Amino acid sequence: MNKRLYVVFMFFTLLFLQVFVLNNILFLGYINPYLYVAFVIFYPLKEERFSLLLFSFLLGLSVDFFTDSGGIHAFSLLFVAYIRLTLIKLVFKKSSLDYLLFDLNKEPYGKVFNFVMIIIITHHFLLFFLANFSFNNLTSVLTQTVYSSIFTAILFFLGNSLFRNKK
Repeated sequence: MNKRLYVVFMFFTLLFLQVFVLNNILFLGYINPYLYVAFVIFYPLKEERFSLLLFSFLLGLSVDFFTDSGGIHAFSLLFVAYIRLTLIKLVFKKSSLDYLLFDLNKEPYGKVFNFVMIIIITHHFLLFFLANFSFNNLTSVLTQTVYSSIFTAILFFLGNSLFRNKK
């Protein structure tokens, strides 16, 4: 599939899924999956960084628009999009020469798991910290971060195993 078409399809699919399905799921009053963070994880590494940041900002802003959350989704997603390249260098030990051949599905599962969890936990912590915006609620922020991250990761890995191209 064409890379641009893939990015646009992924953008609108994750936006629709997040806004109309996943935002209506709330377990125990504080567990909510935020699967739209998968956009940053699956965005092609061969693309320039500006387009990743732009699309991430627009996706987060779109989720903010539908949830009336004042920009916290845009900031959280933009931040993890910004640190993604650094995390790829640290977790996968890749250099800029390796980017052309980089495929997340061909990397060892342990490294992929670590990378995905770092992205998800960082995103969720920023999201919930900005939503509460107080150190007095730090235990609530950490609880929401842990449980929502686990739920998001389960959905991510289930979806990834279902929709992965079998070659």
